[in-house]
Amino acid sequence: MTNNRRRLTGVVTSSKMMKTVTVRVDRSYRHALYGKVVRSRKYYLAHDEIGCHPGDRVRIIESRPISKRKRWAVETVLNRASQTEIAASSVEETAVAVSEAEA
Repeated sequence: MTNNRRRLTGVVTSSKMMKTVTVRVDRSYRHALYGKVVRSRKYYLAHDEIGCHPGDRVRIIESRPISKRKRWAVETVLNRASQTEIAASSVEETAVAVSEAEA
């Protein structure tokens, strides 16, 4: 029996939900007509039983629908983020929240 489920590699950007993480998957490809390298990114909601933190590099795998927008699950953590990266991302989030509150 073969396992034909798709697997993507990305970086965890948010882990504020319970057992759910937001994963950013970056992709680059050549434009068909102009040949320029185009970089695109897409965000996926993934079920997380492992306990990932922002900055972790993870592999997500296709799964059955778990909720309205959650159709992926975290398979493995490839690289853990260091404590300094986690602290820096939390400082950035608070700065953005403060600037939005002032506006």
